[in-house]
Amino acid sequence: MRKLCSLVLMLMLIVFSGCAMSTSQQGKTNPPAPANKDIILATTTSTQDSGLLDVLLPVFESKTGYKIKTIAVGTGQALAMGEKGEADILLVHAPDAEKKVVAAGSAVNRKLVMHNDFILVGPPNDAALIKGKNVTEALTALAKIQASFISRGDDSGTHKMEKSLWKRINITPASPWYKEAGAGMGQTLKIADEKQAYTLSDRATYLAQKKNLSLEVLVEGDAKLLNIYHVMEVNPAKFSKANNAGAKAFIDFLLSAEGQSLISTFGKDKFGQPLFFADGGKTEKDIGL
Repeated sequence: MRKLCSLVLMLMLIVFSGCAMSTSQQGKTNPPAPANKDIILATTTSTQDSGLLDVLLPVFESKTGYKIKTIAVGTGQALAMGEKGEADILLVHAPDAEKKVVAAGSAVNRKLVMHNDFILVGPPNDAALIKGKNVTEALTALAKIQASFISRGDDSGTHKMEKSLWKRINITPASPWYKEAGAGMGQTLKIADEKQAYTLSDRATYLAQKKNLSLEVLVEGDAKLLNIYHVMEVNPAKFSKANNAGAKAFIDFLLSAEGQSLISTFGKDKFGQPLFFADGGKTEKDIGL
């Protein structure tokens, strides 16, 4: 009888232990399924070409059960998608253009996420002798000798920045020395490298592509070259089909301690420096804009 009772007790312990372990494992590996798991992220090519999204998205998806479809285009195109309700989240880097989209009611809850900077890169021989100059002096020198320059020409945040820099010095660059690639940052860098031309790049994409390029950083550190990224939700009041719950979840993740840590450490192991600086909770004035 005692043996039978011991056997029953042992079997009960095994069953309860197995149930507890199963429940524990389920909580760790199977987050509650979202009602709508699919999220469309419209973003600039630099977040993809740099490899940052390859780090952020798997962590977010495994923690939440959401699945993100990324559409990496120029910031102008990403914002246009938001204006048409064709995305759920916008992660972009053209502050003036972003504010217009928010003012029009197409996006809401615009928040600062991170920043890095733009750089002028060019061939090692640097025929225009711009190395070490500020950006105003450098662009003036490029125009003076009509040095070959490749513009993204795609209405991206980088292209918008480049156009504003030319406008500041009252120069309208034109063919044949100035050409528009109509491409993302990675492809534009490749074209500039092939033609041994100058171009404006975000630092993150340049560092990610550097091993395949002969182009060198010639102008950097100018306050005019600050590159700021914001995230915002496509307005669910205007676009009822927007996955606002998913958008909020991704933004919360980006601004969380974990998301900000992933951003601030990204690139350190490979390049010896971070490719982005985390700015969650800060304002544009805090970073010098």
